Amino acid sequence: MIVPFGPGGNADILGRIIAQKLSERFGEQFYVENVSGAGGNIGVGRAALAEPDGHTILVTPPSYVINPALYEKVPYNARTSFDPITLAVSTSVVLAVHPSVPARTLGDLIALIKTNPSKYNYATAGVGSPGHVVGEMLCQSLRLDLVHIPYNSAGLAIDSTVAGHTTMSLAAPAPIVQLVKDGDLRALAVAYRTRLQALSDVPTMAEAGYPDIEFDNWFGVFVPAGTPNAIIALLNREIVNSVTLPDVRARLVALGFDPVGSTPAEFRKQIEVELEKWTKVIRAANIKAQ
Repeated sequence: MIVPFGPGGNADILGRIIAQKLSERFGEQFYVENVSGAGGNIGVGRAALAEPDGHTILVTPPSYVINPALYEKVPYNARTSFDPITLAVSTSVVLAVHPSVPARTLGDLIALIKTNPSKYNYATAGVGSPGHVVGEMLCQSLRLDLVHIPYNSAGLAIDSTVAGHTTMSLAAPAPIVQLVKDGDLRALAVAYRTRLQALSDVPTMAEAGYPDIEFDNWFGVFVPAGTPNAIIALLNREIVNSVTLPDVRARLVALGFDPVGSTPAEFRKQIEVELEKWTKVIRAANIKAQ
């Protein structure tokens, strides 16, 4: 299972949960290989070159549909290089700051940034990652002067904020939840339609007064194009069953994920919609990978 970001991030955590359940189900060892770099492009490109025999699986966030508009060239075609298996889970992006930051609410933070241009920064899992997109949405809509610090995984980005090297992190909640509970980070808002059960006291961006900042941060499973339909159906059934098992579901919810388990056809339709959506958003905002 190729995860196009480093260890400790959200895709990595989900990939390992799925790999464990598939290993138990089939009696064969599924394992995660982290292939990070270029905002996920290197790992996705590697997966696209694999034999379409069901032995190589890709687990990736929405950078899959964002990067084709963000980069001048990507090593895959989001429409034709892969066959979708399932949209496994959905979540969002959490904005969390180092405890030393003198802001208790998102409004406090925005006021602080506006009165101290270029002083503050935000860490993400990389250029084009969901955290980067949400950060750009905030900067564009609120005219914030914030420096983006990209890392090769959400885990590294979050570690930088815990260590005080960056002001805040924008990432999916899985690696953040326990750090917030332990007091190592302070979560100020989630860019989601509802509050997360795992961070029930953290308001949504809309509740904090910024209704235009919302992001459906899904994590999907793919195989190289041309994989036999029987294998696609088998993987879909087993992965969907896995994420809906009571113990797995409870673990996912505790990490801030909403189990979904779509059909391949449903996921393909969403990919088409989001490819068009993010192309328009990125071009309108003139966001480009450096």
